[in-house]
Amino acid sequence: MRCLVVVPTYQEVGNVDELLRRCRVALPGGEVLIVDDASPDGTADRAEELARELGCVSVLRRRSKDGLGAAYRAGFSWGIERGFEVLVEMDADLQHDPAALPSLLHRIEEGADLVIGSRYVEGGSIPAWSWHRRALSRYGNRYAAFVLGLPVTDATSGYRAYHANALRLLDTSAFRADGYGFQIETAYRVHRAGGRIDEVPIAFHERVAGASKMSGRIVLEAWVLVTWWACRERLEPRIVFRCRDRRRRRSTPAARPAPEVPPDPPPAP
Repeated sequence: MRCLVVVPTYQEVGNVDELLRRCRVALPGGEVLIVDDASPDGTADRAEELARELGCVSVLRRRSKDGLGAAYRAGFSWGIERGFEVLVEMDADLQHDPAALPSLLHRIEEGADLVIGSRYVEGGSIPAWSWHRRALSRYGNRYAAFVLGLPVTDATSGYRAYHANALRLLDTSAFRADGYGFQIETAYRVHRAGGRIDEVPIAFHERVAGASKMSGRIVLEAWVLVTWWACRERLEPRIVFRCRDRRRRRSTPAARPAPEVPPDPPPAP
């Protein structure tokens, strides 16, 4: 199956060399697309130099920093237009180990529509996180899974693989969430569409070079979106029923009183 690894970047020149070389070792037959949001540190330029050296690497330059979700949407569209059958999400900061790529792809080949690299299934780990950071992430994921009915342990994981057919069905170009919200939204929509979601264990490592792009706004966006989706899912059946009931009442003609029949005229004298 033709595989494209989509990697959004913004000021990741310190990581792009090692990332692309490790991807080439882990996935010799795959291709990598760097989606760069106009990094001022020369990330895109360095990626193009490595593309000439390593091969099977492309660079999609965007004009501004528009967010993680927008970068993935652009990368998915680019890959689907070129006939790739599997599209992988991966961070550029080496927190996602490229060595796990074959395990993600194997589950897609076995029939999964979405495969998530999970930190919380048996075998997954987050070696360097503090207990409170681990607790915040874990219970945030449990909240999302509970209110949305998701059969996953790590809905916010950004290391995942999709079958292209699932992405075509979802039409991710219509999504508006970024960050954690984008990851949860795609898993939620795959599940609602009846797709198969698998999880494989991964080790999530700390960033070595560069600065984290995480912010409180991204976390808040995810929490608000998850709560809104859960409320909407519970309200939609009632709203549909009420709308149908109103339409039924409007389409049924009101009962009219029977016309009065005048009395028979008196007999002639």
